[in-house]
Amino acid sequence: MANMKQQIKRYKNDNEKRLANNSFKSSLKTAIKAVLTEVEAGNKEAALVAYNTAASKLDASVTKGIHHKNYANRQKSRLAKLVNSIEK
Repeated sequence: MANMKQQIKRYKNDNEKRLANNSFKSSLKTAIKAVLTEVEAGNKEAALVAYNTAASKLDASVTKGIHHKNYANRQKSRLAKLVNSIEK
């Protein structure tokens, strides 16, 4: 543990950010899995709703600096391709 007051504060803030980022990443993974589940079930309407939620979370992760923009775009493209492959 650090001895200086500034480093103690930095350590505390870093831990809070790490926990917040881990929580957000977990919710993002859950949203992506929800899209995959709906695609496997063949439910296009529910898959679209789940996709919109996942895409929103991916965009937020880029804004927050958690993920790179290319990662988010690649995931959104992959999920959109799966959702569009569902036949009514």
